[in-house]
Formats: sequence, C-alpha cells, structure tokens
Amino acid sequence: MWAIILRWFDPDEVRSVGTTPDYRFSLANERTFLAWLRTALALVGGGLAVAQFLPGHRLRIVVAVSLFALGGLVAVRAIDHWARSERAMRLGEALPPSRFPGILALIVAVGAVALLVATFL
Repeated sequence: MWAIILRWFDPDEVRSVGTTPDYRFSLANERTFLAWLRTALALVGGGLAVAQFLPGHRLRIVVAVSLFALGGLVAVRAIDHWARSERAMRLGEALPPSRFPGILALIVAVGAVALLVATFL
C-alpha cells in the first residue's frame, strides 16, 4: 500500500524503473492526468453549487455529499492511473486497462436521471 502511495508523490520512485520513454508519451500521460483533475474539480464545484442553491434539505445534502465523494474518488484515481501508466511506459509494458471512465459515465448518467426525476416530482 505505502509503495503505491510513494509512487504518487515521489517522482524518483517512478523514474527508478525501466528506461525513459519518449517525452511525448509522458506529456500525453500528464495531460490525461490533468483532464481527470479538471473533472474532479468540476464535480466538487458542482457539489458546492448544489449545497448552496438546491432546494430541499435532504436531497441537497445527499447530492452534494455524493458529488464531493465522487470528485475525491476521481482525483485519487487520476494520480494512481498516471503513476501506473508512467511505470508501464518505462518498462515497455502495455498500458494498464481502466474501466473507471465507463463506470464514471454510468454514475453521472444515473445521477442526472435521478435529478431529472426529482425535479419533476
């Protein structure tokens, strides 16, 4: 567990294995990481907006906390995926597969439908 977390915060740990890949691949990996962070920030920002403006105390709390939690999960997943991808590129291995984008899309779609139903009720 600690070795995984160390990879997130210690660039020397990531660079200690394999050989340096073409910098374009590392930069693309970083851009993907930053895109996931933007998604996480958008979810947290949406949670803040819901907490301030959505009527109905119980619904507001449930939706806001869900968005905060999902934003935090996306941020942690982003750094983990970045580290695993960087390590795979350095070792010449296949990039790690990820079901997370599909799962996130389903969660957002289900949440949107649930909010739509709540709006009309």
